[in-house]
Amino acid sequence: MTKRVFLIVLDSFGVGEMPDAADFGDKGANTLRSCFNTGKLCVPNMQRLGLFNIEGVSVGERASAPEGSYLRISERSKGKDTTTGHWEITGITSGKPFPTFPDGFPDEVIEKFKAATGRGVLCNKPYSGTKVIADYGEEHIRTGDLIVYTSADSVFQIAAHEAVVPVETLYEYCRKAREILVGDYAVGRVIARPFEGEHPFVRTPRRHDFSLVPTKDTMLDHLSQQGFDVIGIGKIYDIFAGKGLTKYVREIGNFCDMNETSRIQSIPFNGLCFTNLVDFDMSFGHRRNPEGYAQALNEFDVWLGGFLDKMLPDDVLIITADHGCDPCHSGTDHTREYIPAIIYGSGIKPIDLGTRACFGDIGATIQELLGVSGDLDGESFANKILI
Repeated sequence: MTKRVFLIVLDSFGVGEMPDAADFGDKGANTLRSCFNTGKLCVPNMQRLGLFNIEGVSVGERASAPEGSYLRISERSKGKDTTTGHWEITGITSGKPFPTFPDGFPDEVIEKFKAATGRGVLCNKPYSGTKVIADYGEEHIRTGDLIVYTSADSVFQIAAHEAVVPVETLYEYCRKAREILVGDYAVGRVIARPFEGEHPFVRTPRRHDFSLVPTKDTMLDHLSQQGFDVIGIGKIYDIFAGKGLTKYVREIGNFCDMNETSRIQSIPFNGLCFTNLVDFDMSFGHRRNPEGYAQALNEFDVWLGGFLDKMLPDDVLIITADHGCDPCHSGTDHTREYIPAIIYGSGIKPIDLGTRACFGDIGATIQELLGVSGDLDGESFANKILI
């Protein structure tokens, strides 16, 4: 019986457009292909596990004898954002997408927010996170008004200079916004975006996401309720509002979170270590930087080699994603793509699993591997991969 599962989400690492991609403005999107076409992608460890053998992947050299099970999975939910993707992985499909605000938030929301914080509001429109502080940062410092903006995602973002609004105060403003943003205005995430310095300003690593609480129990709840460890690393705590986790580390950044995952690997536990590596999406996908994305994948692959060497006989590793964010696609939004899933362990049969229809199949498989019961949206494929 599997004792430890390591589930690592390479945030936004899609492997090609889904059949309905055009409905989302994403026809032709392919995050993996864009990274490969830079000529800089070098991921021998993921290659040997089966990355380039996945159905529909037309770049890279296929492994002659892949060492892992591999597949691609389509998203059943009507969305392409972080919350929707992670929730579906853990067993919740969303028939209705979270609301977005391409014209900014309505006066009703902004007036309530101003009353709750006692501060004015700047911007209130979709904006690049780096450009918004460049354009509004000085006015914010002069007036103390908060920079509120959104994107194509379902987010309410609040940017503030740390010398004007202390980080803990900014977090409190986000909590107030979270209370306001309900019903038709229930965005997936409220995000604190602190920055510092003088123009040109720089964002600090003290970002914090305030998500909706999952609408029903997920795989995380089932595991923790039945006595298993559920350890979240990176954005995981924020995405699930802490629900179902027994331990967590909220460092944000690939290097920090890969190191934390290695640290957890080195200590005994029984259950799930769930890691999100955000830089692929935040630093390279949204910034439309394919060379940077490819280099970040290379760095992950180097780390992966050391992780694989230290896996225990009862360990299972699953590498996947939550949506796409093609760094060569138009705009700055996520892209509607299949996600990869690569499964590896001494008890895992190397097999091509083709294409499956719901991210929740991952959560259902993890539950079966660990011997945990509980209803999820998704079907386990554990019987296909166990030796």
